[in-house]
Amino acid sequence: MATHSQVLTRRRLMIGSGAMVGMGALGLAGCAGYGGFSLVEVVRRLLQLSANRAFDRLLAPGGFWDDQMARLVLPQQLGNRGGMLQQMLTGPLFKDRLARAFNDMAERAAYRAAPAVTEAIRGMGVRDALALIRGRPDEATNYLRGEMAGRLIDVMFPQFGDLLHATSDPLVGQALQLATGVDVNGIANDLARQADDAIWRSIGREEAEIRRNPRGTNDPLLERAFGGG
Repeated sequence: MATHSQVLTRRRLMIGSGAMVGMGALGLAGCAGYGGFSLVEVVRRLLQLSANRAFDRLLAPGGFWDDQMARLVLPQQLGNRGGMLQQMLTGPLFKDRLARAFNDMAERAAYRAAPAVTEAIRGMGVRDALALIRGRPDEATNYLRGEMAGRLIDVMFPQFGDLLHATSDPLVGQALQLATGVDVNGIANDLARQADDAIWRSIGREEAEIRRNPRGTNDPLLERAFGGG
């Protein structure tokens, strides 16, 4: 059986190879052009590189937990419970350990999100590429998020559900047992929505950095489009 690191490596290769295939298939015909290059291709390269960098961080061990912008908090369904669960969660040590366990689950759920983002970038329509290029630091990320319309939540929700039902973490199991009347699917949905927000924040942050320092991409097309050439 493949180890966690082996699965992670394959996922990274899937993201990278998918990006290269998508870029190779992009032609200039029918695309808005400026200065001899395709604006649509610029947007897609910008988004793919931003996504690659974001997932490279998030899929690393501790990727969600170690990033304050990406870290998931305890689901609301657990935060307002009484009795033994509430007593357990009043201690910061147990609370942090439980939150850490959910963030570890987010890494595994995000494996499925990465290929979905790449697929969306390849197939998305771009109505005004120039506006995306000239927009805010995370303009293209927000556009792609709108195009996907919650798709990542749909992709990650089943994975969170499976992980919660089959967890081997004794702390998570104890919390779920004490959370009388709580729907596990509701917790999975909360975690999927948090992970969705975290992923898009991370991609947007990477997009902003690429715009700020296009030379750091070593991509002549991005350098030229964002003033580095």
